[in-house]
Amino acid sequence: MSHADIRIGTLASGGAKLPNYLRQIIPHGFESFEITFWQYLGDTNLKKLAAEVKAVLADAAELPDVGGRPIISALGLFGNPLEDKKTAKDWARIIDAAPLFGVDLVCGFSGCLAGKPVPEAMKVFKKTWKPLVDRAADKGLRIAFENCDMGGRWDAAQWNIAHSPTAWEMIFNEIPADNLGLEWEPCHQMVSLVDPIPQLRKWVKKVFHVHGKDATVNWDVLRQSGLRGGKPWVFHRTPGFGDSNWTDIITILRQGGFKGAIDIEGWHDPVYRGQLEMTGQVRGLNYLKACRGGAFIPNPA
Repeated sequence: MSHADIRIGTLASGGAKLPNYLRQIIPHGFESFEITFWQYLGDTNLKKLAAEVKAVLADAAELPDVGGRPIISALGLFGNPLEDKKTAKDWARIIDAAPLFGVDLVCGFSGCLAGKPVPEAMKVFKKTWKPLVDRAADKGLRIAFENCDMGGRWDAAQWNIAHSPTAWEMIFNEIPADNLGLEWEPCHQMVSLVDPIPQLRKWVKKVFHVHGKDATVNWDVLRQSGLRGGKPWVFHRTPGFGDSNWTDIITILRQGGFKGAIDIEGWHDPVYRGQLEMTGQVRGLNYLKACRGGAFIPNPA
């Protein structure tokens, strides 16, 4: 037994620099990595990259709390496959490559019809995603949509329609597949003034992966200036610096039978950035491990 049911890791950009990046940060204690790509895979040789990454992980020291070495938890491709055929083709390519990395999960945006209301995208959503979901299922893989709104609204979506429970209900109604779920994080819900805790309780069975990103809501600014007062009232945060109770989040995940990873999505915190980026991420890593229960202690025989 160990904490291997929920690993704590971070996101890492795919590409030629990835193996060296992993070598540098693995000693900090990250247990898992989601490898991410923005919009396209480009000329990335996924077979070569997978071999290089697996070699780095094989050289890493074992982590006592999870009873093994670091792993790749998921692959991520973040673009708009509903409008961009190149992104849609790369989704098929990354699904096919996932087994090379030893993962069964591919995450990203669902896409949208830019500037159009969410419901107007449902027909093209099903046409685009049903073959990809089936392709993944045939390989024993799962697909999870991130819950980021990317600055879009219900009446004028941008990049991603999978940003609210109403949209999730529509999406899972269009494609009622067991291997289609969510890449969830509390931050994006808090930016919409949604309480993430009851939401997670309701949707935990559909959560396949968690992004470790939090938010700070400045309620004093909201109460004085409102949503449209021109003053910043919410900030994305690294876990440990925001408002969420991650002990409760991990409790709900475990009670719901979640097995997977919480991977920190860095590079957003307004304070722990630049030269303090990795300082903040390692603080977030250790904070989430504490929320998970601290060091794993075997029971007496």
